[in-house]
Amino acid sequence: MTTPARRPAPGPGPVLALDYPMSLGVYDRYEDAQAAVDHLSDHEFPVEQCMIVGTDLKQVERVTGRLTTGRVALGGALSGVWLGLFVGLIFALFAGPRDALMTILGCVLFGAFFGLVWALIGYAMTRGRRDFTSVSQVVATRYEVLTEHKLAQQARDLLDRMPGGQGLPGNT
Repeated sequence: MTTPARRPAPGPGPVLALDYPMSLGVYDRYEDAQAAVDHLSDHEFPVEQCMIVGTDLKQVERVTGRLTTGRVALGGALSGVWLGLFVGLIFALFAGPRDALMTILGCVLFGAFFGLVWALIGYAMTRGRRDFTSVSQVVATRYEVLTEHKLAQQARDLLDRMPGGQGLPGNT
């Protein structure tokens, strides 16, 4: 009796990995790394054997405005309206034809009230430690282009001929 061959578990592992990667260059801007890979693609290099890896990660937070009690209340109420509308529409499916509109309206009003109160309670619990709104993102400060070791020299030769001197950066 033979045992069946085991398949590797599905997942992103093999897709996001190279067997023996070698660096083709490190770029300060993603657009430069992308242009290098695009140049390789234009010259029929097997770009499926390449990776662009962002390194030296940092978190950037952009402050977008002041957070006030009124703004918190408005945001909470609007959030509650959307939730109330959703719940009201579901309840209206089971209500009689005459009661559907009142069911939706009641759920919207209850949702607005609930959202307002819940947002104000949450804001009061912070005690002014974060009175601003912001968006944050993790970004890379450097981008390294990698390829399989057996194709590295071919890729370097192609990048050396890249117009505008954008090919291989000086810090490879």
